[in-house]
Amino acid sequence: MHKEINHPLIKVKLSRMRNKNTDSRDFRSNLIELSQFMAFEVMKNIKLKSFKIETPVSKTVGYKFANNVVLVPILRAGLGMVDGFKNMIPQASIGFIGLYRNEKTFKPVEYYCKMPECMNGSNVFILDPMLATGNSIVKAIDIIKKRYKPKNISVVCIVSVMTGIKLIEKKHPDVFIYTCSIDEKLNKKKYIIPGLGDAGDRIFGTK
Repeated sequence: MHKEINHPLIKVKLSRMRNKNTDSRDFRSNLIELSQFMAFEVMKNIKLKSFKIETPVSKTVGYKFANNVVLVPILRAGLGMVDGFKNMIPQASIGFIGLYRNEKTFKPVEYYCKMPECMNGSNVFILDPMLATGNSIVKAIDIIKKRYKPKNISVVCIVSVMTGIKLIEKKHPDVFIYTCSIDEKLNKKKYIIPGLGDAGDRIFGTK
């Protein structure tokens, strides 16, 4: 399943990110803010457990997450979303998956994977600004499921196309996808149209 999150603030900030004249600093800051907004949405259905606390005036009931939360950015562009989520969920652990795309086959190749010890039984959120072909994210899900037993896995991206969404839903129907925008299509180089350009280059100021 997937959900496109519609909100005026998201549309305004996403428009700034789409603009080719937006520099890396403003691109990063808008990405962080968008990620914070998305954190509110994706955490709506997270289970809590209660515990007793004492305020300065009385005893009451407090709440905490029933399961650990793990953020897994796909290197390198996914790193741009981590700060926004950590601002909202400071107790979250972070894992990393490094994938690069073979430019001839367009298939993802793993070059790095490092996960926290709490992966089993955790709520895992894969972070990647762009969901294009879906191959990289499917690969990331495959890696996590093969090596760990999380409670659930969700994908969080800024811009997507139905090509990638449908692939994930076909390969991993238990994974929920959150996105700010479902864009028109992919071009011949498998870039999203209208998209954002190369998110990694725009985040880090590289070419």
